[in-house]
Amino acid sequence: MPALRIKSPELLVAESGADLEGHGLKRTMGLFQLICFGVGAIVGTGIFVGLSDSVAQAGPAVVVSFVLAAITCVFTAFAFAELGGAIPVSGSSYSFAYAGLGERTAFLVGWCLLLEYGVSVSAVAVGWSQYVNELLDNLTGLELPAALSAGPGDGGVINLPAVVVIALASVLLVRGVRESARATAAMAVLKLAILVVFCAIGFSAFKDGNLTPFSPAGLGGIGAGTTAAFFSYIGFDAITTAGEEARNPRRDIPIAILVCLGLATLLYCAVALAAIGAIGGDQVGGRPAALSYVVNEVTGSTAGGAVIAFGAVVAIASVVLAVMYGQTRILMSMARDGLVPRVFERVSPKTSTPVTGTLLVALVFAVPAAFASLDAVVNLCTIGTLALMGVVNVTVIALRRREPGLARSFRVPLYPVIPVLGVGFCLYLMYETGWTTWIQFAAFLAVGCLVYALYGRRNSRLARSAAATRTDAEAVSPAV
Repeated sequence: MPALRIKSPELLVAESGADLEGHGLKRTMGLFQLICFGVGAIVGTGIFVGLSDSVAQAGPAVVVSFVLAAITCVFTAFAFAELGGAIPVSGSSYSFAYAGLGERTAFLVGWCLLLEYGVSVSAVAVGWSQYVNELLDNLTGLELPAALSAGPGDGGVINLPAVVVIALASVLLVRGVRESARATAAMAVLKLAILVVFCAIGFSAFKDGNLTPFSPAGLGGIGAGTTAAFFSYIGFDAITTAGEEARNPRRDIPIAILVCLGLATLLYCAVALAAIGAIGGDQVGGRPAALSYVVNEVTGSTAGGAVIAFGAVVAIASVVLAVMYGQTRILMSMARDGLVPRVFERVSPKTSTPVTGTLLVALVFAVPAAFASLDAVVNLCTIGTLALMGVVNVTVIALRRREPGLARSFRVPLYPVIPVLGVGFCLYLMYETGWTTWIQFAAFLAVGCLVYALYGRRNSRLARSAAATRTDAEAVSPAV
């Protein structure tokens, strides 16, 4: 059995920053830009679209579901903060796993990241389409025809707005990280302001009676709501993909991760309470564009709903932009290691961005967004994300043992209790996804193992480098 292929943190950092031709990324992002980037990746579809699904499961107790999902993420956020500060590269959890658990595990983590980001971007784009129609309806009384605003599985032909938002994000990404960071920062500030306004409107009509019964479906409903709410937090790990473009990644990445997660949790709980307290959980649960509906009901006018719909359009677009950014940087890292084709590695000397890789990612993401109904694979995305988060917690433990002298700008508190709890919470939420999702996930991992065996293992640059070193050593060794 071949030896475990592990790439040291020092080697990961030494090889970062450029492709094989020497065309590199630029360090242009400061702490504020990283925080806005994180807010851009997290706060969007989960609250503007996904809230109604979580409320349908848990009722007013959705606040508890959001807190439980946040606790799971907090444990793992500590792990990401430690690893992001110690190994500031673009590969995120893929690179961390390469350093701590070896190449096979790293490839499967990268495989799960393709699922996480691919499904989340496509699902987010579909949610964007809902609010574009809501905005048009509030402003003009017109909507896009169903044939152009939904895929075949949802009664349409093509979801054109979903394709448009992915195309716009890709154009901005290929222009340069500075332009992308500025756009993300502006959209993050705007959507936070609109959510604060929503809370003010919702709490102005708050009625205690709307919170009873608090947990109509009991603990089972809270558990199901937690699994649904977890999808709202997907994206905070994307902050670590900016490791090669942040000016001071060892200091700023840990701070940005923890600030963004805390801010998102406060927002989610406040918005959920405001919405349910204003009109009741039965009116919020399962309703498309629920936040606009709440504002329209409270104010008796469509003007407020139009503002919320505009905020949702901006917010969801920023999620598409941030998550697509993260996906291109992870693929760049995997290509640099030889585990995916080199086309994803090449950086344009003009824009300092992986142009071809970005356009390919946009094309791949646009297809399911345009034609597929993604409800069936959201749980698969969730279980894949939870699995890689569990791996990141295990990686912290592995690297503490293997690399005790590694420079760490942040350390997980209460080690090893916090990483162990992180693994435990991830396993609990994975269990809540149901046995059907487990079967789908096992099949997905099996395909990943096959792809690694047929392509990744054979093209691994680490393996080729080791083989070349052995050949050189044998050539210079004296004959016995």
